[in-house]
Amino acid sequence: MLEIFYLTKYLILQSFGIVVAVLFCAVLLFGILYKLHSKKTAIILPLIFFGVFLFLFAPKVLPKNIEYPFALKTYGPADSPALPFKNILAFFKNLDSMEKVADIARDPNDIPPPITRAQSEKIKINITSKEVISEMAPGVAMPYWTFDGKVPGPFLRVREGDTVELTLKNDPSSINPHNIDLHAVTGPGGGAVVTNVMPGESKTLLFKALNPGLYIYHCAHPNVAAHMAHGMYGLILVEPKEGLPKVDKEFYVVQGEFYTASDMGDKGLQVFDAKKMLDGHPEYIVFNGRTKGTVGNMKAKVGDKVRIYFGNGGVNLVSSFHLIGEIFDKVYPEGAIGSEPHKNVQSTIVPAGGATITEFGLEVPGNYILVDHALSRLDRGAWGIIKVEGAENKEIFDGIPDMNGNSGH
Repeated sequence: MLEIFYLTKYLILQSFGIVVAVLFCAVLLFGILYKLHSKKTAIILPLIFFGVFLFLFAPKVLPKNIEYPFALKTYGPADSPALPFKNILAFFKNLDSMEKVADIARDPNDIPPPITRAQSEKIKINITSKEVISEMAPGVAMPYWTFDGKVPGPFLRVREGDTVELTLKNDPSSINPHNIDLHAVTGPGGGAVVTNVMPGESKTLLFKALNPGLYIYHCAHPNVAAHMAHGMYGLILVEPKEGLPKVDKEFYVVQGEFYTASDMGDKGLQVFDAKKMLDGHPEYIVFNGRTKGTVGNMKAKVGDKVRIYFGNGGVNLVSSFHLIGEIFDKVYPEGAIGSEPHKNVQSTIVPAGGATITEFGLEVPGNYILVDHALSRLDRGAWGIIKVEGAENKEIFDGIPDMNGNSGH
């Protein structure tokens, strides 16, 4: 299988190189000693040197665990993004029994309704981390690590002052440990330090939602970037006590990057490439977990006031969020609620691990394309469409559209 080759190529090539180098050094040393001394000396001395080398240096040069890629050097505070080979073997052993999800993309309409109560409450939330297989694009299968089986995870909605009891369960079918770090949490690790769960385990976090705003949450189990690059992120909205202004439509969109060993578009089961992630070279940059994850499922009408909750799961790139053919009437930069929103904004910057809230009215029917305006990323999957129906308004927009597809939009 092609994916097995990608998983083992570094280990095979590097191991072969080490064996060849050691073998030729041994032959050379044996020849020199045999010529200068005796056959007995030529055998005994290399063995002594080899034993001393193993005693002094092997703990430093040999990895504690075999990982893919082999001997990847990083300097973060925890484990490198290399995957333990035992986990890789467990993945292929359990591949046939892993859940195959027909559509990994979370519906951008999947948002709880606005909070209307006037008092704080204790809210209970249950989330399950689960590893599944789904398609990034037709014929391109991907191992996803998820919250509740979709990318992004569920949209969490609480009120400023609420006490939240969040229970994270790691599905027994998972291979890797997981946890959850919510940027809305005040406390060590954003909750990650108390929610580390092995497969089959559950743990509970209790926190108070102190600051209104829109926040990213994500898995923060080492290696954090590797877990997020498999799809483990979502958004939590802490509504202010007075609530947000009423709108007609709300959408939930999160941008993410996926790093595969094979090139973009190659068919078959894909393999995570830690080196590409460290270098910041994703093969796919998408909205809601896959190519066309936000195409055909966002609809509105002329006259609607629309709000988009937009996040950037990263792990490397900054998003230049833009809606082609519209101007954001209001932008809550970096998801901040409380300060005066920006007005009349064309594009807004969303950092990796950040979020924003945009609001706009719809005056003209048509297809409105949301993009990361680093426009080469469209070709890697970073786009979606809001389809707007209703009566034309020729005072605002008039003309004959190009029906040959030459407009670029």
